[in-house]
Amino acid sequence: MSEFTDAMAQLAAGVSVVTVRDGRDDVGVTVSTLMSVSLDPPLMLVSLGSGGYVNEVLLRQDRWACSLLSSDQAAMASRFAAAGRPSARHLVAGVPHHRGPHSDAIVLDGGVAALEAETTRVVPAGDHTLFVARVLAVDYVAPGLRPLIRLRGRYRAVGA
Repeated sequence: MSEFTDAMAQLAAGVSVVTVRDGRDDVGVTVSTLMSVSLDPPLMLVSLGSGGYVNEVLLRQDRWACSLLSSDQAAMASRFAAAGRPSARHLVAGVPHHRGPHSDAIVLDGGVAALEAETTRVVPAGDHTLFVARVLAVDYVAPGLRPLIRLRGRYRAVGA
């Protein structure tokens, strides 16, 4: 399927970090498959690899956060994308962040926006799982910042 992967890499996609609190621990993962589904009610969808630990946790924990990264946060995207990454608390050490009041999940500051969500539907889809979620809150929006995107396998700033 390398031709399919190559074809899909031609689409620019926003880069986000999904985080969820699992008991006393925090986990997170970088995603580039996030989309708005509905405005009324506000719904979004995230797609995660079915074999990943964050996928497993989201099947148990309904509330989570999503930080839409700015062009200055490529290092955070890489940290949360690394295989065998440690707890999200370690990944955000020294980086401005807070806990979302609705999800108790880590929310990264300095992105273009952040949302908290509650899963309403889980859809198995091949080697991925789609999580449809109701938006509980928009934590912040920073339209003056440039979003981070992924295009052709690399992180880039919009307009760069």
